[in-house]
Order: sequence, then structure tokens, then C-alpha cells
Amino acid sequence: MQTNATYTSLVAVGDSFTEGMSDLLPDGSYRGWADLLAARMAARTPGFRYANLAIRGKLIGQIVAEQVDVAAAMQPDVITLVGGLNDTLRPQCDMGRVRGLLEEAVERLAPACKQLVLMRSPGRQGPVLERFRPRMEELFTCVDDLASRHGALVVDLYGAPSLGDPRMWDVDRLHLTGEGHRRVAEAVWQTLGYEAQDTEWRTPMPPSAPPGWVARRTADARFARQYLLPWIGRRLTGRSSGDGRPAKRPELLPYEGPGA
Repeated sequence: MQTNATYTSLVAVGDSFTEGMSDLLPDGSYRGWADLLAARMAARTPGFRYANLAIRGKLIGQIVAEQVDVAAAMQPDVITLVGGLNDTLRPQCDMGRVRGLLEEAVERLAPACKQLVLMRSPGRQGPVLERFRPRMEELFTCVDDLASRHGALVVDLYGAPSLGDPRMWDVDRLHLTGEGHRRVAEAVWQTLGYEAQDTEWRTPMPPSAPPGWVARRTADARFARQYLLPWIGRRLTGRSSGDGRPAKRPELLPYEGPGA
């Protein structure tokens, strides 16, 4: 890995994780790790350009069909690709197809940029992670293999103890908090060869007293009502939370936005 890196442009490809949910800004929009990373890179490089094509709910097939060629055509210095995790959470998931589509994406993106960045996505500790862990780890094995074959960097968020802490995750239990996104931005920043701003991003938060039984049941009921049941409803009707939603930053333009 190089040090004192200088990149002039970044394109982010993916789903809700890269869109920035649930790092909510006062105006109701989402920031997220990719925006934070772009802000840091822009502070070092005048005229730095940034695009974020990620849209919540997208499966790897949709990412390949809708985002990959667009990102490749932009010819940026850096492309980040995170996808496939939504597929692993579906009851019916063809992992062979997921691996094939991810390979197709990497083969098209790697030659189109100076540096492709892949990730082993974080997982929230709990029963959901345990249920889908085998699929996730199969996906991450594929990520590692593709990176070694195509010269991509891999950011290992899955292996970071800090990001498994439920306190790093929003009440929907699917998306990181602002602090979680900050740590992801730091991880990618360091992986790209920039000097660390937080050497302890992997370090777990200090322990705290666990919530009581009533508080846990109340949180479970709220989660089921506000998030789980609507998610099931979308699955049953073939809908997605990203249907009809445009990319947050569809053009590769000079970065303007919230600072790091």
C-alpha cells in the first residue's frame, strides 16, 4: 500500500451502506462514510471530484446493470464497490449468481480506475448475523479472491470489533450510526494510503450496562413495527426501498458538502 497518497476523484458504487443511511443530516438527507471520505480527500486536493451512484435496496444485479458502466465511463482515480450483502439477506439467494455478478462488476471497474476498493462489510452482533454469517463469509471470500486477481484493495470492516457493537447501529438494525460511518471513512482513508487520523477506529466502545428486559422488549416491538414488517411487505410484493430513487450524486463534479 502506498503512503502519502494523492487522488483527484472518487466514484462510490453500491447500496444503502454507501448511500449513507442512517447518518442523518439536519435537512433530512444522508451523509455517510463515502461523503466523509470525499470531504477529507477534497481538503487535500483542490478541484477534487466526487460522484456517489449508490441507491438503497439495490441487489448486486441492479448495481451491475445500473451503476457499473456509469462509474467506469467516469474514469476516476478511485472507485469503491460494495454490493451483494442485500442478496445474502434474502430468503432465496443464489450465491453462485451473486459471485458471478460481483466478478463481472470487478472485471469492468478495475481497468477503469487507478484504484478499485472492495470491502468486507460490517455485521451487527446478534441473531441476524449468525443466521446469515455463512453466506456473508462466502461473499467475503469471493471479495478477497477478486481483489488478489485484479489489484483491488480490501477494507476489512467485518473483522473490526468496534463495528460489530450494536451501539454502532441505528434502530433499524441494518445501518450504521454516524459514528459507525465515521469509522468506516477512517478505515477506507487509511487503506488508500493516507496518514491515519484515528488509529483506534477498530477499538470497541467502552462497555456499558445492558438495557433491562422492558427496554429490550420495547425496542424489539418498535423495530418490528417500524422496520421489520415494512421490509417483509416489500419482499412479498417485489418492491424495494430504492425504487424510483435517483443516485445522491450522479455526476462526477467538484466536491461540495459537509466536511469531515
